[in-house]
Amino acid sequence: MDGDRTEPGTRPIRVLIAKPGLDGHDRGAKVVARALRDAGFEVIYTGLFQTPEMIATAASQEDVDVVGLSILSGAHLALFPRIMDALRANGMDDVLVIAGGTIPDEDVPLVRDLGVAAVFGPGTSLREAVAFIRDHAPRRDGPA
Repeated sequence: MDGDRTEPGTRPIRVLIAKPGLDGHDRGAKVVARALRDAGFEVIYTGLFQTPEMIATAASQEDVDVVGLSILSGAHLALFPRIMDALRANGMDDVLVIAGGTIPDEDVPLVRDLGVAAVFGPGTSLREAVAFIRDHAPRRDGPA
């Protein structure tokens, strides 16, 4: 499978897809989750209306390599700093955080400065997102 690690003793990349805040639209997040699963990643979808603390707790409990934040509400500059702080508080300093949705181009540098590794806007190919995760997810040992 494409999402499987090629190194012996490693496990497939684990991705948490989260919908922070009051954003009630999750069709895109579900499409991304399915594409990542089809690429061989293990995917956990949190569902709608997640607080930063809920996202960080789920990331820690599920021992994920990647946290994907899907946001359409425009609250990214309010929620992303809290999510990054909560991830650090839960010992998830090395997790790859990516974001998608409707984040204005002028906000992308601010989001990146928070520690979000990539922002995938509308029209980004699923293949591009899969490749980015595969290339940048931290390597962790575990059962293959």
